[in-house]
Amino acid sequence: MTQPIIVFDLDGTLVDTSPDLLAALSHALKDTGLPPIDPKVFHAYLGMGSRAMIERAFRQANQPLDADQHEKLITTFLQHYTDNIPGTSQPFPGVLDAMKRFADAGWTLAICTNKFEKLSHALIEGLGIHAQFAANCGADTFAWRKPDPRHLLSTIEQAGGDPARAVMVGDSKTDIDTAKAAGIPVVAVDFGYTDLPVATYEPSIVISHYDELTIAMAERLIAAANA
Repeated sequence: MTQPIIVFDLDGTLVDTSPDLLAALSHALKDTGLPPIDPKVFHAYLGMGSRAMIERAFRQANQPLDADQHEKLITTFLQHYTDNIPGTSQPFPGVLDAMKRFADAGWTLAICTNKFEKLSHALIEGLGIHAQFAANCGADTFAWRKPDPRHLLSTIEQAGGDPARAVMVGDSKTDIDTAKAAGIPVVAVDFGYTDLPVATYEPSIVISHYDELTIAMAERLIAAANA
């Protein structure tokens, strides 16, 4: 029988990348004349990518943003972020113990993220945890990305898993919509990067710390999904 698999989103779920994403955004915007960004305001938009964050900064300042400038700022953002990986990003409290718990119980671990694959691999390698994942699939790994369910399903396939024995862990509407469309139960963390409380999007269950993510919980979710 195929091993059960647990698939993690990356930013805001597995790793707190907020300090480095905010630093890259501040760097990209430093010569635009926009006021300094407010980390509390932009925290909710960190999972949406550099394009959305830059758009938000200009919209908040009521300043125009033309397409050429937008693309240049995105390039600057990505270059700064890439040059500083892993920076001060760290796995969320309890996640390393949770990963070990599942691995010791015979589960396969994987990552499904809308971060570019190169950046996802660089981050996980920089943190020294890359060997624990059977697959690490980013926004450009396939011809589709979340919320397209094929991104999650293809990640599971690449990791050698079975969708009927899978659980996803995420922090956003995108993750939850992806898992639901794939017919896979989804655990939502409530400490990630989202504009509304994650319970709003009706995941299978919400947790506030990785100590709550147990084998028994995951097995119950899979059993309920297959009932």
